[in-house]
Parts: sequence; C-alpha cells; structure tokens
Amino acid sequence: MQTTAADQELATRLRLAVARTARRLRQASGTDLSPSLMAALATIDRFGPLTPSELATRERVQRPTVTRLAARLEEAELVARAPDPADRRSALITVAPAGRALLDATRSRKDAFLSERLEALAPEDRATLRRAAALLEGMLE
Repeated sequence: MQTTAADQELATRLRLAVARTARRLRQASGTDLSPSLMAALATIDRFGPLTPSELATRERVQRPTVTRLAARLEEAELVARAPDPADRRSALITVAPAGRALLDATRSRKDAFLSERLEALAPEDRATLRRAAALLEGMLE
C-alpha cells in the first residue's frame, strides 16, 4: 500500500499530538526525575525484578547507560539491588517502596490531568478517543 499525502499529514499530526501530550503529562507528573529515570523505574515496575542487562534491552539503551540510571534510582532510594540467585556476578533490580509511591502518585496526577480534559468533551468525542486509544495500542504492539 502506498502512502498518500493525507497519510503523511495524519502521521505528522499524530506525532505532534503524541509528543505534546507526553510533554504535558510529564509536566503534570509533579516529579523532578528525568524522563529516562521515570521510564526505567516504570519498566522495572512492570517487568521486574530485572538484571541490568534485561533493563538495558527493554529500555533499548546500552548497559553503561542503565548502570548510571540504576545507580541514580538506587541513590534516590527508588529501587533496590539484590544479588541474582541465578548469577551471583549480576544483580536484580526491584522497585523500592518509595519508588512504588512515586509511580502511584505520578500516575494518579497524570490520570487526573487527562480525566479533567476528557470530562469537558462531548460523549461522542470521548467514544472517538476510546476507539483511537485502542487503535494506537494495537498499532504499537
């Protein structure tokens, strides 16, 4: 299937809308952590416990980058490291209670930000966004 000018325009509009939404959600999150640190923390929460190599693969970054991210998260007491029982040379990284609390709070603030805006929309517009969310989820799988 050939891409049309209309498809190109849609791609551009979607890219800009998604980027702007992500930026606004970061602003609404109420945390000073960088997007990279928050992404790593969320990945550990979703898939953990993880070794540094597993985290690097999931975050699509190099191992030294993950080492720095994990060290900063550990320093902030948001994650904990423990020896990997399968490989004592490695460690498993898990979300600490403070990390869980931070994730819960930031997710709540972001959800509230979006909920407030959704409430202002007509029911048919909310239905359109429900369908768009499902399409985006499927597209990114």
